[in-house]
Amino acid sequence: MFKLSIVTPEKIYRELEVNSIIAPGSEGYLGVLTNHAPLVTSLIPGKLTVKDKVNQEKIYSVSSGFLEVYKNQVTILADSIESPEDINKKRAQEALERAKKRLKSKDPTVDLPRASAAERRSLNRIKIHDSYIKRM
Repeated sequence: MFKLSIVTPEKIYRELEVNSIIAPGSEGYLGVLTNHAPLVTSLIPGKLTVKDKVNQEKIYSVSSGFLEVYKNQVTILADSIESPEDINKKRAQEALERAKKRLKSKDPTVDLPRASAAERRSLNRIKIHDSYIKRM
């Protein structure tokens, strides 16, 4: 077991005792177990999987941020994080359509990297939401 703290710019989202996590690192998904070596990595939009002390799995949609492992303490500093049941799919689909329009735009003032990041975040939120609905 180790302590997991998930922090967003607005609040401490969750503090849990967990068995393991699987997080979307910038170099690929990575797993963390008790007594993991110290580590700091950036996160990309993806699925965060957390197994609690009774090995029950909980998933979250994480946008981006950082993950730090140090002495059986994992801290995730996330730009945003949502559980599947909290994702507003209609809002995510609207954000996806806006991002796609900006990416197709010929307007030179459009910030293409920002639009691309918005597209990835929206796709991730929709995917996490839909996978949760299928499990129910």
